[in-house]
Amino acid sequence: MGQYVADGIILGATLALGAIGLTLTYNILRFANFAHGEFLTFGAYFALVFAAWFAGGATLGPLTFGPGFLAAIVAAVLLTGGLALLLDALLFRQLRRSEFAVALVIASFGASLMLRNVIVFVWGSQPEYYSRNIAVAHEVLPGVRLSADEMFVIVLTAMLMVALHLFLQRTRLGKEMRAVSDNPSLASVTGIDVRRVIRWTWLIGAGLAAVAGVLFGLTVQISPEMGFNLILPMFAAAILGGVGSIYGAVLGGLVIGLAESLSVPLIGPAYKPAVAFALMFLILLVYPKGILGERS
Repeated sequence: MGQYVADGIILGATLALGAIGLTLTYNILRFANFAHGEFLTFGAYFALVFAAWFAGGATLGPLTFGPGFLAAIVAAVLLTGGLALLLDALLFRQLRRSEFAVALVIASFGASLMLRNVIVFVWGSQPEYYSRNIAVAHEVLPGVRLSADEMFVIVLTAMLMVALHLFLQRTRLGKEMRAVSDNPSLASVTGIDVRRVIRWTWLIGAGLAAVAGVLFGLTVQISPEMGFNLILPMFAAAILGGVGSIYGAVLGGLVIGLAESLSVPLIGPAYKPAVAFALMFLILLVYPKGILGERS
């Protein structure tokens, strides 16, 4: 059972990073972005390209990759952030002027389909891997075996979450993002550049999604469908934790990851998504706004 808990934490860390981006988008831009899953996929494939360019040299200790892979992650974050800004400029910015918020959601569905097909056209439909090296798992606790790559996923995710917390609490831009999240009109009146905040929201949300895609590809595999397969669990994590709460998204991601992993020995892997959604519905029956959502 301990191994399933460890696997659930690793999956939950990936879901949490993706759910944070969804929450930021919903908080500041006021719509549910279904194209967010494709940011994970593009991030994973961007890192694949740069990992091939930076290939060579020794690996970092017991990890299956070398220093070039870390540079590939940075490049993937920047390119995915640029993709998000481009998508906003060509599509979402125009629709934000509309009185119908549902237009943004429908447009995000269309953007998701388009981006997924672009991935298949450019990289093909076959799964890819960052490294052919075998990740050897070692016993870290009685009955729990983890590879160095999986430990890297946990450590990097924790570091990013702490960095995001400090950014939102200590920096001027982070405080401006919180202000725009609470009341965009009032924030604009007080002199905050809302358009600048929106640009940074896309960059940070898409960047975190790119890292989530890279980490999922590192521990599982890279495929054009990975973002599509993860978008609904990420939405479930955001809703479970409380829509609008970044810390709730983290908690929701861990809960969903653990629920999916622990369901495997009981009912098999085919029903993992159903178990996650069932848990979300049960929690929302008791806490309609989510675990950490604001109470009315």
